[in-house]
Amino acid sequence: MSSKTLIDPAAVAEMELSHEEVQRYSRHLIMPEVGMEGQKKLKAASVLLIGAGGLGSPLAMYLAAAGIGRIGLVDYDVVDYTNLQRQIIHGTKDVGRPKLDSAKDRILDINPHVQVDTYEVPLTSDNALELFAPYDIIIDGTDNFPTRYLTNDACVLLGKPNVYGSIFRFEGQASVFYAKEGPCYRCLFPEPPPPGLVPSCAEGGVLGILPGTIGAIQATEAVKLILGVGEPMIGRLLLYDALNMEFDQVNLRKNPNCPICSEHPTITELIDYEQFCGMPAHDNSHFSAVETSGDHVPEMTPAQLKARLDAGDNLYILDVREPHEWDISNLSHLGAHLIPKGQVVNRLNELDTAQEIVVQCRSGARSADIVRELQKHGFKKLWNLDGGINRWAKEIEPELPTY
Repeated sequence: MSSKTLIDPAAVAEMELSHEEVQRYSRHLIMPEVGMEGQKKLKAASVLLIGAGGLGSPLAMYLAAAGIGRIGLVDYDVVDYTNLQRQIIHGTKDVGRPKLDSAKDRILDINPHVQVDTYEVPLTSDNALELFAPYDIIIDGTDNFPTRYLTNDACVLLGKPNVYGSIFRFEGQASVFYAKEGPCYRCLFPEPPPPGLVPSCAEGGVLGILPGTIGAIQATEAVKLILGVGEPMIGRLLLYDALNMEFDQVNLRKNPNCPICSEHPTITELIDYEQFCGMPAHDNSHFSAVETSGDHVPEMTPAQLKARLDAGDNLYILDVREPHEWDISNLSHLGAHLIPKGQVVNRLNELDTAQEIVVQCRSGARSADIVRELQKHGFKKLWNLDGGINRWAKEIEPELPTY
C-alpha cells in the first residue's frame, strides 16, 4: 500500500466529526492539505508508539491533539524523578506510577476522542508481530539497539512504515523506514555497534529539550503519511545538532543485499535481538549485561562491599565514571579513586594486580566492561559493584543522591 493510500478509504468514509470535533480541529479543517477528508483520515488512523518516555511524550501528546483516532502505547516502566527533565507527558505527581497510566491520563485530557490502548509488557520477538498488526504506523521511541532492530524487522515483515527517531546528548536523528518504498533500518545499519561502544542516555545524558524536537519531527512524519501529503522522509536521514542549531540530511539507498528487505532475504522471521546485538533490551531481560560471549564478571553487592569495608579489608574502589558524574555523588569518603573508563588502560600503572579491586560506575554496565578489560591485562582480584553507586545510595547511604 502506497503512503498516499495508507489509510483504508472505506474506514475514512465511515468517519464522522461531531460539532465539538469540528471546532476542536478547525485550524486543520481550514487548511486545504487537511480539510474534512484529511481530518477523517487522522481519525481513522491507528499509531503504535514504542516507549512512553522522552520521544514518546511529545509524540503521544501531539498525535492526540492532531486527532489520531487510535493510539497504542508499549511500555512497562514506572515514572522516576530522572524522567521528569524530558518526559513531559509525566509530572511530579506521577512519580512511582506506571508510565502507561500517566500517559493515558494526559492523552485523554488533551483529547477525549482518542482511543488509547496500553500494553504494559516488554516488546519481544514473541509479541511484536501481534502487537504491531492492528496499527497503520509504528513509531520507534526506544533507546536501545535490540528493540530498534526488532521494531524494524517486524515492520518489514508486516509491510508497515517505521517512523524512527534517536537522541543522545545534543544530537538527534529521524527518518521513515518503509521497505515497500525505500530502505529499512538494516539498510543503513547492517550490524549493531560493539557492546559498550555507544553509551546510553542514562550513561551519557541527553538535553531535556532534544526529545521534544525529534519527537515533534516524528509526529509530523506520521501525520504526513496518514494524510498522504508532502514528501515523507523515506530514503532520507535527518541529523540534528542542537549545540550548533544545524540540520543536515543524508540520502539513503535500499541495500540490494539487505538481509530482510531485499528480494532474497535471509531473515524471514524474528530472531533473538539481544543475542544479535550483544546487549540487553530491557531492564528485566533474561540477557545478562555482565556475562556475554562466555566471559564472567565477578560481582559484589553493596551490602557485601560494606561488610568487607566494615571488617577492615583492604579494597581498592575504582570509580570509572566521568568527572562531572563524580561531582554528583562519589565514595571518596571510603577511599574511592576516579579513573574515567576511557583512561583506565593508559593508567594501568596506578593499579596493583596484587590488591583486590572493586570497580564501580553509575549502574554497573561500564564497570563490568572495565572488569573484562582488566582481566585481559592479567588482573585477577576483581569485583564489579552490582548496581553501581545508585544501588549503593539506595541500599547503604540514602543521603547520597541518585541520578
